[in-house]
Amino acid sequence: MATMADVARSAGVSVATVSHVLNDTRPVLPRTRQAVLDAVDALGYTPNTLARSLVTSRTRSIGLAVSAISNPYFTEILQGVEAGALEHGYGLLIADPHDDPEHERKVARLLHERRVDGMIVAPSADPRGLLAQLGRHGVPTVFLDRLVDGAVTGAATGAPPRRTPPHDGAERDAGPGAGFRFDQVCAENAEPMAGLVTHLAGLGHGRIGLVAGLPGLSTTTERISGYRRGLAAAGLPYDERLVSRGDSATPGAERATAALLDLAAPPTALVTANNAMTIGALRALRDRGLSVPDDLALCCFDDFAWADLFSPRLTAISQPSREIGARAVRLLLERLEAPDRPSRTVRLPCAFVHRTSCGCPDTPSRKGTAS
Repeated sequence: MATMADVARSAGVSVATVSHVLNDTRPVLPRTRQAVLDAVDALGYTPNTLARSLVTSRTRSIGLAVSAISNPYFTEILQGVEAGALEHGYGLLIADPHDDPEHERKVARLLHERRVDGMIVAPSADPRGLLAQLGRHGVPTVFLDRLVDGAVTGAATGAPPRRTPPHDGAERDAGPGAGFRFDQVCAENAEPMAGLVTHLAGLGHGRIGLVAGLPGLSTTTERISGYRRGLAAAGLPYDERLVSRGDSATPGAERATAALLDLAAPPTALVTANNAMTIGALRALRDRGLSVPDDLALCCFDDFAWADLFSPRLTAISQPSREIGARAVRLLLERLEAPDRPSRTVRLPCAFVHRTSCGCPDTPSRKGTAS
């Protein structure tokens, strides 16, 4: 294992300078700072901030990096991760990468410096740097919620992405020659989204809009694919003008919904691709004085605790968020016990929660039930 002295020799500086760069305790010339950081990367040097005298290679800690921790969906995932970790005697170190690739790499580096045994990460839309960093340092990692093309092959070198794993709702080996550190777990996306679209089409809607998520995320790509699949199953044409980018956030969804409403022939029904965008869409509809479902039917991907309290009650796809978190922990612990086994991708089924925002009448059987 490389030492601070090795880094100093490689960068052509003193050990004290290396310490100042790593600990940010004194200003260092930009050129010198970069030389030290390049040497750190080249040598794979990691400061042991927990205890330099640690004699075991395990800290029984897991690093969790998820953005928008305040989002109810990720909050429930966190609860699943925490419960699974505690069950096996592991603690959590939690960080928010803010869906920013550069900050994501910093978060992963800081968690690694704290000697976590492995990481669970909801990756950004551009995780190439993260893949290279994790692969270079050999960090056992599970990606959750968002799949990463190329995570199971060529991760350490940033090789070209390979196709998204099959959508069969099962746990699959990634195949011969697959990498051995990166496992993945997520919910099904395409089929549930297609189900929302066909449900709305069955209610007589011919112009169904979609408020889509942040480009580059597998969830966005798969839910758009499901939207198109649902249209095709219902015999409806795909019109790209009815797909508006909400960037997976409430403000973006407000703008995206307003753009759809401004069309010469606006949609009569709307599907939002996550819970934050559902809030944005509802705000945009309120600002226009429009009523759901009388003026526009609404279905959403992501159920949340107060979806049943809206008037009308929101028809939604419910993801198994806690199970996603718990399964991620199990995958990581299995990886720690068997580092050389093939990588796996796990997909978990969703539930269709039938309420009234789609325009269906309320019935006792629909109050708080999935059907």
